[in-house]
Amino acid sequence: MRVSWFGRRAFGAAVAAGMLVSSAAACGGDDGGEDGDGAANGPLKGVTIEVAAKWTGPEEENFRKVLDAFQQQSGATVEYASTGENTDAYLGPRLSGGNPPDVAILPQPGLMRQYAKDGSLKPLGADVTAEVEKNFEPYWKELGSSDGKAYGVMIKAAYKSIIWYSPEAFSTAGVQPPKTFDDLAQASTTLLNSGTTPFTLAAGPQDSWTLTDWFENVYLSQAGPENYDKLAEHELKWTDQTVADALETLAKIWGKPDFLNGGVATATKTKFDESVTQVFGQQKGAMVYGGDFAAANITTTEAEVGTDAKVFAFPQAGDTAPAILGGDVAVALTEEKGTQELMKFLASPEAGKTWAGLGGYLTPNKNVPPDAYSDPIAKQLIQQLQAAGDAARYDMSDLTPAAFGATPGDGMWEALRQFVQNPTDVEGTQEKLEAAAAEAYGK
Repeated sequence: MRVSWFGRRAFGAAVAAGMLVSSAAACGGDDGGEDGDGAANGPLKGVTIEVAAKWTGPEEENFRKVLDAFQQQSGATVEYASTGENTDAYLGPRLSGGNPPDVAILPQPGLMRQYAKDGSLKPLGADVTAEVEKNFEPYWKELGSSDGKAYGVMIKAAYKSIIWYSPEAFSTAGVQPPKTFDDLAQASTTLLNSGTTPFTLAAGPQDSWTLTDWFENVYLSQAGPENYDKLAEHELKWTDQTVADALETLAKIWGKPDFLNGGVATATKTKFDESVTQVFGQQKGAMVYGGDFAAANITTTEAEVGTDAKVFAFPQAGDTAPAILGGDVAVALTEEKGTQELMKFLASPEAGKTWAGLGGYLTPNKNVPPDAYSDPIAKQLIQQLQAAGDAARYDMSDLTPAAFGATPGDGMWEALRQFVQNPTDVEGTQEKLEAAAAEAYGK
């Protein structure tokens, strides 16, 4: 349950939450806004649309450029409001006060569903729905829906089905990036025999979300998308055999203390950022799980992403190549003129291509080709995502009630952390998971 690293490196001061500035003015000059011919003559000339999102710094700058492309095309003026990290805390008062932004970018589908149930969202118009159906696999339309109505467009993704590794450590041991989970275990043995600890693992109390990501990748690969969806909705109990199979597979790595830097005692105290720098700054391990966002931590070391730090696809544990995503969903909060037009643009390949060319971006929009991406790592990841097609899935822990999937010291986080400490207790771990899920879901 981690957001994308792309664009999150803190260059300069963050924009204060709630600051409202015209995207056109921010981009300035001849690059867009109201000065271009499109803005002067577009069908939405004179219309102002407000968009709220959590992004600041370089990530905000890139999004403004995407909005600027819409301004040029439509003639509208788009104003951007930064919500800060707590999107709900910013939007809640504005919704209750009857003054919401026209469009908001939400950090997870769960918040979208909450707002939909509250009656705060406007359903996607026919044109937007058609754009979504044309450019996204059915799963992503479903993810943006609540009670059968489509509300959201998944516009930005974080990719979580990768493992980062040290090419130098692999070369010294004579191993290649593994394709299957059994290959991963074998490569780990070879690395250990060469004198290199295979993994660093972030299993500290505040960072056990990494363990949920490990589980999700293994479970999706072994149990398949249908069971993944059922487990996410608690339609399948955590005492099911498919969960036992996934835990037994994870134990092939987690159950070998010599595979983990400092053993279990160190792993269960290790923070996420420490797990990354232990590999690429201190050379204490050859591999680390972290999703695409780990690159932000790698850049704090002397290692160069793409040269000293590379990625391989999370190895298959079953028949399905896992593709787990987090991401941001755009929703309409008003029926003001221009709102649906902006939503349609954000669902289009044009918006995706503009954003991809700026770097720091991934999208599940299948009609944004890999060549549109300026970042070489992003190109590699988007090819994996597109190859997964409709088998790709959203981060399970972000789909579950927060008490189960997003709380340090409780639910999935703590049950899996305890499993790292006692990896032979498969049945006991399942019982803990099921008890926590039943309480959180109320069923």
